[in-house]
Amino acid sequence: MKTLRFLLEKEFKQIRRDKFLPRMILFLPIMQLIVLPFAANFEMNNINLTLIDNDHSVYSTRLTEKITSSGYFTLTGVHARYDEALKQIENNSADLVLEIPANFERRITKEGTSHVLIAANTVNGTKGGLGSSYLSNIIQSFNSEITAGRITVQSASVPHIDVQSTNLFNPHMSYKNYMVPGIMVFLLTIVGGSLSALNIVSEKEKGTIEQINVTPVPKYIFLLSKLIPFWVIGFVLLTLGAIVAWAVYGLTPLGGFGVIYLFAAVYMIAFTGFGLTISSVSESQHQAMFTAFFFIIIFNLMGGLFTPISSMPEWAQKLTWLNPLSYFVEVIRMVYLKGSQFADLTKQFGAVCLFAVVFNAMAIISYRKSS
Repeated sequence: MKTLRFLLEKEFKQIRRDKFLPRMILFLPIMQLIVLPFAANFEMNNINLTLIDNDHSVYSTRLTEKITSSGYFTLTGVHARYDEALKQIENNSADLVLEIPANFERRITKEGTSHVLIAANTVNGTKGGLGSSYLSNIIQSFNSEITAGRITVQSASVPHIDVQSTNLFNPHMSYKNYMVPGIMVFLLTIVGGSLSALNIVSEKEKGTIEQINVTPVPKYIFLLSKLIPFWVIGFVLLTLGAIVAWAVYGLTPLGGFGVIYLFAAVYMIAFTGFGLTISSVSESQHQAMFTAFFFIIIFNLMGGLFTPISSMPEWAQKLTWLNPLSYFVEVIRMVYLKGSQFADLTKQFGAVCLFAVVFNAMAIISYRKSS
Protein backbone atom coordinates (compact mmCIF):
# COMPACT_ATOMS: atom_id res chain seq x y z
CA MET A 1 0.00 0.00 0.00
CA LYS A 2 2.91 2.34 0.69
CA THR A 3 4.19 1.74 -2.85
CA LEU A 4 0.76 2.55 -4.28
CA ARG A 5 0.61 5.76 -2.22
CA PHE A 6 3.96 6.96 -3.58
CA LEU A 7 2.95 6.16 -7.14
CA LEU A 8 -0.36 8.00 -6.70
CA GLU A 9 1.50 11.04 -5.37
CA LYS A 10 3.64 10.97 -8.51
CA GLU A 11 0.59 10.76 -10.79
CA PHE A 12 -1.27 13.61 -9.13
CA LYS A 13 1.85 15.80 -9.14
CA GLN A 14 2.27 15.17 -12.86
CA ILE A 15 -1.34 16.18 -13.48
CA ARG A 16 -0.99 19.26 -11.30
CA ARG A 17 2.24 20.39 -13.00
CA ASP A 18 0.64 20.18 -16.43
CA LYS A 19 -0.93 23.62 -16.93
CA PHE A 20 -3.12 22.56 -19.86
CA LEU A 21 -4.42 19.13 -18.78
CA PRO A 22 -6.47 20.17 -15.69
CA ARG A 23 -8.19 22.86 -17.74
CA MET A 24 -8.92 20.43 -20.54
CA ILE A 25 -10.25 17.84 -18.11
CA LEU A 26 -12.62 20.19 -16.28
CA PHE A 27 -13.31 23.29 -18.35
CA LEU A 28 -13.83 21.77 -21.81
CA PRO A 29 -16.29 19.01 -20.73
CA ILE A 30 -18.39 21.53 -18.79
CA MET A 31 -18.53 23.80 -21.85
CA GLN A 32 -19.55 20.82 -23.96
CA LEU A 33 -22.32 19.94 -21.51
CA ILE A 34 -23.65 23.49 -21.75
CA VAL A 35 -23.41 23.79 -25.54
CA LEU A 36 -24.09 20.28 -26.92
CA PRO A 37 -27.70 19.83 -25.70
CA PHE A 38 -28.63 23.01 -27.56
CA ALA A 39 -26.69 22.03 -30.69
CA ALA A 40 -27.44 18.27 -30.74
CA ASN A 41 -31.18 18.78 -30.78
CA PHE A 42 -33.43 16.77 -33.09
CA GLU A 43 -36.43 19.00 -32.37
CA MET A 44 -37.16 21.04 -35.49
CA ASN A 45 -37.96 24.74 -35.14
CA ASN A 46 -37.94 27.67 -37.56
CA ILE A 47 -38.70 25.44 -40.55
CA ASN A 48 -38.89 27.67 -43.61
CA LEU A 49 -42.28 27.40 -45.32
CA THR A 50 -43.40 28.95 -48.58
CA LEU A 51 -47.13 29.18 -49.35
CA ILE A 52 -49.27 29.02 -52.48
CA ASP A 53 -52.78 30.17 -51.58
CA ASN A 54 -55.05 29.68 -54.59
CA ASP A 55 -58.22 30.18 -52.56
CA HIS A 56 -57.73 33.44 -50.55
CA SER A 57 -60.68 32.51 -48.36
CA VAL A 58 -61.39 32.76 -44.65
CA TYR A 59 -60.51 29.08 -44.15
CA SER A 60 -57.21 29.29 -46.03
CA THR A 61 -56.27 32.40 -44.03
CA ARG A 62 -57.14 30.68 -40.73
CA LEU A 63 -55.07 27.62 -41.73
CA THR A 64 -52.09 29.83 -42.58
CA GLU A 65 -52.35 31.66 -39.24
CA LYS A 66 -52.57 28.37 -37.36
CA ILE A 67 -49.43 27.08 -39.07
CA THR A 68 -47.35 30.23 -38.52
CA SER A 69 -48.46 30.58 -34.88
CA SER A 70 -47.39 27.01 -34.04
CA GLY A 71 -43.77 28.09 -33.44
CA TYR A 72 -42.38 25.45 -35.80
CA PHE A 73 -42.64 27.32 -39.10
CA THR A 74 -41.39 30.60 -40.52
CA LEU A 75 -43.28 31.87 -43.57
CA THR A 76 -40.62 32.86 -46.10
CA GLY A 77 -42.84 33.71 -49.05
CA VAL A 78 -46.27 33.61 -50.65
CA HIS A 79 -46.39 32.76 -54.35
CA ALA A 80 -49.00 32.53 -57.04
CA ARG A 81 -47.59 29.46 -58.83
CA TYR A 82 -46.00 26.20 -57.80
CA ASP A 83 -42.91 26.64 -59.99
CA GLU A 84 -42.14 29.97 -58.26
CA ALA A 85 -42.34 28.33 -54.84
CA LEU A 86 -40.22 25.42 -56.05
CA LYS A 87 -37.37 27.83 -56.83
CA GLN A 88 -37.16 28.61 -53.10
CA ILE A 89 -36.74 24.90 -52.41
CA GLU A 90 -34.02 24.68 -55.06
CA ASN A 91 -31.99 27.57 -53.62
CA ASN A 92 -32.48 26.30 -50.02
CA SER A 93 -34.40 29.34 -48.83
CA ALA A 94 -37.43 27.13 -48.08
CA ASP A 95 -37.81 23.64 -46.60
CA LEU A 96 -41.48 23.03 -47.37
CA VAL A 97 -44.07 24.17 -49.89
CA LEU A 98 -47.76 24.18 -48.95
CA GLU A 99 -50.23 24.63 -51.80
CA ILE A 100 -53.86 25.36 -50.92
CA PRO A 101 -56.08 24.66 -53.94
CA ALA A 102 -58.77 26.89 -55.35
CA ASN A 103 -62.27 26.34 -53.91
CA PHE A 104 -60.65 25.01 -50.69
CA GLU A 105 -63.31 26.56 -48.44
CA ARG A 106 -66.24 25.76 -50.73
CA ARG A 107 -65.31 22.08 -50.99
CA ILE A 108 -64.95 21.76 -47.21
CA THR A 109 -68.31 23.42 -46.50
CA LYS A 110 -70.23 21.80 -49.35
CA GLU A 111 -68.58 18.41 -49.79
CA GLY A 112 -66.95 17.99 -46.37
CA THR A 113 -63.54 17.25 -47.87
CA SER A 114 -60.64 18.92 -49.65
CA HIS A 115 -56.93 18.40 -50.13
CA VAL A 116 -53.68 20.34 -49.90
CA LEU A 117 -50.23 19.65 -51.34
CA ILE A 118 -47.08 19.42 -49.20
CA ALA A 119 -43.72 19.33 -51.00
CA ALA A 120 -40.65 18.84 -48.79
CA ASN A 121 -36.94 19.35 -49.37
CA THR A 122 -35.62 15.96 -48.23
CA VAL A 123 -31.92 16.48 -48.90
CA ASN A 124 -31.94 16.48 -45.10
CA GLY A 125 -34.34 13.58 -44.69
CA THR A 126 -34.84 14.12 -40.97
CA LYS A 127 -35.76 17.79 -41.34
CA GLY A 128 -37.97 17.17 -44.36
CA GLY A 129 -39.74 14.23 -42.76
CA LEU A 130 -40.34 15.90 -39.41
CA GLY A 131 -41.38 19.15 -41.08
CA SER A 132 -43.97 17.32 -43.19
CA SER A 133 -45.18 15.46 -40.10
CA TYR A 134 -45.54 18.66 -38.08
CA LEU A 135 -47.40 20.35 -40.92
CA SER A 136 -49.70 17.35 -41.42
CA ASN A 137 -50.55 17.28 -37.71
CA ILE A 138 -51.42 20.99 -37.73
CA ILE A 139 -53.65 20.50 -40.78
CA GLN A 140 -55.33 17.52 -39.11
CA SER A 141 -55.91 19.62 -36.01
CA PHE A 142 -57.40 22.38 -38.16
CA ASN A 143 -59.62 19.80 -39.84
CA SER A 144 -60.79 18.54 -36.44
CA GLU A 145 -61.69 22.07 -35.38
CA ILE A 146 -63.75 22.55 -38.53
CA THR A 147 -65.44 19.16 -38.10
CA ALA A 148 -66.24 19.89 -34.44
CA GLY A 149 -67.75 23.23 -35.45
CA ARG A 150 -69.90 21.66 -38.16
CA ILE A 151 -71.07 18.86 -35.86
CA THR A 152 -72.04 21.38 -33.19
CA VAL A 153 -74.07 23.37 -35.64
CA GLN A 154 -75.68 20.52 -37.56
CA SER A 155 -76.34 17.84 -34.95
CA ALA A 156 -75.57 17.76 -31.27
CA SER A 157 -76.35 14.04 -31.18
CA VAL A 158 -73.48 12.97 -33.48
CA PRO A 159 -71.09 10.74 -31.49
CA HIS A 160 -67.88 12.42 -30.40
CA ILE A 161 -64.70 10.82 -29.03
CA ASP A 162 -62.64 12.95 -26.69
CA VAL A 163 -59.01 11.78 -26.60
CA GLN A 164 -56.81 12.58 -23.59
CA SER A 165 -53.09 11.92 -23.86
CA THR A 166 -50.37 11.92 -21.19
CA ASN A 167 -46.64 12.29 -21.73
CA LEU A 168 -44.87 10.04 -19.22
CA PHE A 169 -41.42 10.76 -17.72
CA ASN A 170 -40.78 13.80 -19.96
CA PRO A 171 -44.08 15.75 -19.86
CA HIS A 172 -42.91 18.67 -22.00
CA MET A 173 -41.12 16.34 -24.46
CA SER A 174 -37.92 18.32 -24.06
CA TYR A 175 -35.10 16.83 -26.09
CA LYS A 176 -32.58 18.47 -23.74
CA ASN A 177 -33.87 16.34 -20.87
CA TYR A 178 -33.13 13.32 -23.04
CA MET A 179 -29.69 14.49 -24.17
CA VAL A 180 -28.12 15.96 -21.01
CA PRO A 181 -27.78 12.66 -19.05
CA GLY A 182 -26.38 10.94 -22.14
CA ILE A 183 -23.80 13.69 -22.69
CA MET A 184 -22.66 13.29 -19.08
CA VAL A 185 -21.82 9.65 -19.91
CA PHE A 186 -20.13 10.78 -23.12
CA LEU A 187 -17.83 13.11 -21.15
CA LEU A 188 -16.93 10.38 -18.65
CA THR A 189 -16.10 8.13 -21.60
CA ILE A 190 -13.70 10.71 -23.00
CA VAL A 191 -11.91 11.10 -19.67
CA GLY A 192 -11.79 7.38 -18.95
CA GLY A 193 -10.91 6.27 -22.47
CA SER A 194 -8.95 9.03 -24.20
CA LEU A 195 -6.87 10.53 -21.40
CA SER A 196 -5.94 7.20 -19.83
CA ALA A 197 -4.96 5.94 -23.29
CA LEU A 198 -2.24 8.62 -23.38
CA ASN A 199 -0.88 7.87 -19.91
CA ILE A 200 1.48 4.90 -20.18
CA VAL A 201 2.55 5.70 -23.73
CA SER A 202 3.57 9.21 -22.66
CA GLU A 203 5.95 7.63 -20.14
CA LYS A 204 7.32 5.47 -22.96
CA GLU A 205 8.07 8.58 -25.01
CA LYS A 206 9.65 10.37 -22.05
CA GLY A 207 11.73 7.30 -21.17
CA THR A 208 10.50 7.19 -17.56
CA ILE A 209 8.78 3.85 -18.13
CA GLU A 210 12.20 2.14 -18.08
CA GLN A 211 12.75 3.36 -14.51
CA ILE A 212 9.43 1.80 -13.46
CA ASN A 213 10.16 -1.45 -15.28
CA VAL A 214 13.38 -2.11 -13.36
CA THR A 215 11.67 -1.69 -9.98
CA PRO A 216 9.98 -4.60 -8.14
CA VAL A 217 6.60 -2.83 -8.40
CA PRO A 218 3.98 -5.40 -9.50
CA LYS A 219 2.12 -4.73 -12.73
CA TYR A 220 -1.28 -4.49 -11.07
CA ILE A 221 0.00 -1.90 -8.55
CA PHE A 222 1.48 0.20 -11.35
CA LEU A 223 -1.73 0.03 -13.41
CA LEU A 224 -3.83 0.76 -10.33
CA SER A 225 -1.80 3.93 -9.76
CA LYS A 226 -2.64 4.92 -13.34
CA LEU A 227 -6.33 4.07 -12.96
CA ILE A 228 -7.18 5.78 -9.66
CA PRO A 229 -6.38 9.41 -10.67
CA PHE A 230 -8.70 9.29 -13.67
CA TRP A 231 -11.28 7.49 -11.55
CA VAL A 232 -11.21 10.41 -9.10
CA ILE A 233 -11.27 12.97 -11.92
CA GLY A 234 -14.31 11.18 -13.35
CA PHE A 235 -16.18 11.61 -10.06
CA VAL A 236 -15.30 15.31 -9.98
CA LEU A 237 -16.47 15.70 -13.57
CA LEU A 238 -19.71 13.81 -12.90
CA THR A 239 -20.42 16.07 -9.90
CA LEU A 240 -19.77 19.21 -11.93
CA GLY A 241 -21.94 17.83 -14.72
CA ALA A 242 -24.81 17.20 -12.29
CA ILE A 243 -24.48 20.78 -11.00
CA VAL A 244 -24.58 22.15 -14.56
CA ALA A 245 -27.59 19.96 -15.40
CA TRP A 246 -29.42 21.39 -12.39
CA ALA A 247 -28.31 25.01 -12.78
CA VAL A 248 -28.70 25.35 -16.56
CA TYR A 249 -31.46 22.86 -17.42
CA GLY A 250 -33.25 22.42 -14.08
CA LEU A 251 -32.66 18.67 -14.32
CA THR A 252 -32.26 16.52 -11.20
CA PRO A 253 -32.39 12.71 -10.97
CA LEU A 254 -35.72 11.36 -9.78
CA GLY A 255 -34.01 8.17 -8.61
CA GLY A 256 -31.24 9.78 -6.55
CA PHE A 257 -27.51 10.20 -7.03
CA GLY A 258 -26.44 7.03 -5.22
CA VAL A 259 -27.27 4.68 -8.09
CA ILE A 260 -25.61 7.02 -10.62
CA TYR A 261 -22.37 7.24 -8.62
CA LEU A 262 -22.31 3.47 -8.10
CA PHE A 263 -22.61 2.84 -11.83
CA ALA A 264 -20.13 5.64 -12.59
CA ALA A 265 -17.57 4.06 -10.26
CA VAL A 266 -17.65 0.73 -12.09
CA TYR A 267 -17.98 2.38 -15.52
CA MET A 268 -14.90 4.55 -14.96
CA ILE A 269 -12.92 1.48 -13.87
CA ALA A 270 -14.00 -0.26 -17.07
CA PHE A 271 -13.15 2.54 -19.47
CA THR A 272 -9.94 3.50 -17.69
CA GLY A 273 -8.83 -0.12 -18.06
CA PHE A 274 -9.78 0.07 -21.73
CA GLY A 275 -7.66 3.21 -22.15
CA LEU A 276 -4.72 1.67 -20.32
CA THR A 277 -4.91 -1.35 -22.63
CA ILE A 278 -4.61 0.93 -25.65
CA SER A 279 -1.78 2.83 -23.98
CA SER A 280 0.13 -0.37 -23.20
CA VAL A 281 0.10 -1.65 -26.79
CA SER A 282 0.74 1.74 -28.45
CA GLU A 283 4.17 3.01 -29.35
CA SER A 284 3.34 6.72 -29.55
CA GLN A 285 0.76 9.18 -28.25
CA HIS A 286 -0.54 9.75 -31.78
CA GLN A 287 -1.16 6.04 -32.22
CA ALA A 288 -2.90 5.80 -28.84
CA MET A 289 -5.00 8.91 -29.51
CA PHE A 290 -6.28 7.73 -32.89
CA THR A 291 -6.98 4.21 -31.61
CA ALA A 292 -8.96 5.55 -28.66
CA PHE A 293 -10.77 8.03 -30.91
CA PHE A 294 -11.77 5.23 -33.30
CA PHE A 295 -13.36 3.09 -30.59
CA ILE A 296 -14.97 5.97 -28.69
CA ILE A 297 -16.68 7.27 -31.83
CA ILE A 298 -18.12 3.81 -32.49
CA PHE A 299 -19.22 3.45 -28.86
CA ASN A 300 -20.97 6.83 -28.96
CA LEU A 301 -22.69 6.41 -32.32
CA MET A 302 -23.90 2.89 -31.47
CA GLY A 303 -24.65 3.49 -27.80
CA GLY A 304 -28.07 5.10 -28.09
CA LEU A 305 -26.68 8.54 -27.25
CA PHE A 306 -28.26 10.38 -30.19
CA THR A 307 -30.67 7.86 -31.70
CA PRO A 308 -32.61 5.01 -30.06
CA ILE A 309 -31.02 1.58 -30.31
CA SER A 310 -34.41 0.16 -31.34
CA SER A 311 -34.25 2.18 -34.58
CA MET A 312 -30.96 0.55 -35.63
CA PRO A 313 -30.73 -2.53 -37.89
CA GLU A 314 -30.98 -5.85 -36.08
CA TRP A 315 -27.26 -6.63 -36.53
CA ALA A 316 -26.36 -3.25 -35.02
CA GLN A 317 -28.68 -3.82 -32.06
CA LYS A 318 -26.84 -7.05 -31.30
CA LEU A 319 -23.48 -5.27 -31.44
CA THR A 320 -24.66 -2.84 -28.74
CA TRP A 321 -24.55 -5.76 -26.30
CA LEU A 322 -20.74 -5.36 -26.50
CA ASN A 323 -20.91 -1.60 -25.95
CA PRO A 324 -20.51 -0.54 -22.29
CA LEU A 325 -21.65 3.01 -23.08
CA SER A 326 -25.11 1.78 -24.13
CA TYR A 327 -25.72 0.30 -20.67
CA PHE A 328 -24.70 3.41 -18.73
CA VAL A 329 -26.63 5.75 -21.08
CA GLU A 330 -29.74 3.65 -20.49
CA VAL A 331 -29.14 3.64 -16.72
CA ILE A 332 -28.57 7.37 -16.29
CA ARG A 333 -31.65 8.24 -18.36
CA MET A 334 -33.78 5.80 -16.40
CA VAL A 335 -32.56 7.25 -13.10
CA TYR A 336 -32.93 10.87 -14.18
CA LEU A 337 -36.27 10.65 -16.00
CA LYS A 338 -38.02 7.55 -14.64
CA GLY A 339 -36.71 7.50 -11.08
CA SER A 340 -35.43 3.92 -11.43
CA GLN A 341 -33.72 2.28 -8.44
CA PHE A 342 -30.89 -0.24 -8.30
CA ALA A 343 -33.32 -3.18 -8.25
CA ASP A 344 -34.52 -2.11 -11.71
CA LEU A 345 -30.97 -1.96 -13.10
CA THR A 346 -29.28 -5.17 -11.98
CA LYS A 347 -28.86 -6.49 -15.54
CA GLN A 348 -27.05 -3.31 -16.63
CA PHE A 349 -24.91 -3.32 -13.48
CA GLY A 350 -23.82 -6.91 -14.11
CA ALA A 351 -22.87 -6.05 -17.70
CA VAL A 352 -20.80 -3.00 -16.67
CA CYS A 353 -19.02 -5.05 -13.98
CA LEU A 354 -18.16 -7.68 -16.59
CA PHE A 355 -16.68 -5.00 -18.87
CA ALA A 356 -14.63 -3.67 -15.94
CA VAL A 357 -13.15 -7.11 -15.26
CA VAL A 358 -12.44 -7.86 -18.93
CA PHE A 359 -10.89 -4.48 -19.79
CA ASN A 360 -8.64 -4.37 -16.73
CA ALA A 361 -7.56 -7.97 -17.25
CA MET A 362 -6.60 -6.96 -20.78
CA ALA A 363 -4.64 -4.01 -19.39
CA ILE A 364 -2.67 -6.24 -17.01
CA ILE A 365 -1.95 -8.83 -19.69
CA SER A 366 -0.95 -6.30 -22.36
CA TYR A 367 1.45 -4.35 -20.12
CA ARG A 368 4.88 -5.93 -20.21
CA LYS A 369 7.59 -4.74 -17.86
CA SER A 370 10.21 -5.95 -20.30
CA SER A 371 9.06 -3.45 -22.97
